[in-house]
Amino acid sequence: MTFHWKLVVDSADPHAQAEFWSAALEYEVEDNAALIERLLGFGALSEDETVEFRGRRAFRDLIAVRHPEDPVEEGTGTGQGRRILFQRVPEAKAGKNRLHIDVHVGPERREAAVERLTGLGARVLDEVKAQGGEWVVMADPEGNEFCLQ
Repeated sequence: MTFHWKLVVDSADPHAQAEFWSAALEYEVEDNAALIERLLGFGALSEDETVEFRGRRAFRDLIAVRHPEDPVEEGTGTGQGRRILFQRVPEAKAGKNRLHIDVHVGPERREAAVERLTGLGARVLDEVKAQGGEWVVMADPEGNEFCLQ
């Protein structure tokens, strides 16, 4: 049996996070415009629960990115595989993440990846050299830690 999954990340600005992580991972931002139009038509969603994002309607408080090779549910634009969903929350991040993403680029590409990701808005927190290997601890634009290996 194959499971579909999504990692849910609380954020202050889900759309900015989707922009960052779609570029960082070379994922695609999900397009839920058709679903949103249907929900608006049924009265199950109000206009103030939507925003314009990349020229299309999007949910105001959540948006997901998905692996480009995974299937997509027709009619909703929802990925059926590896996804990260960013949801708006009122409180700011506090403390260290209990769960984080490891991005594997390989040692020969690490320096270029650090430069590319800092150009997207990430910042370097630490460079680690340990018996298990070397990696760079980074933070995304909202301060969520991730490791670049």
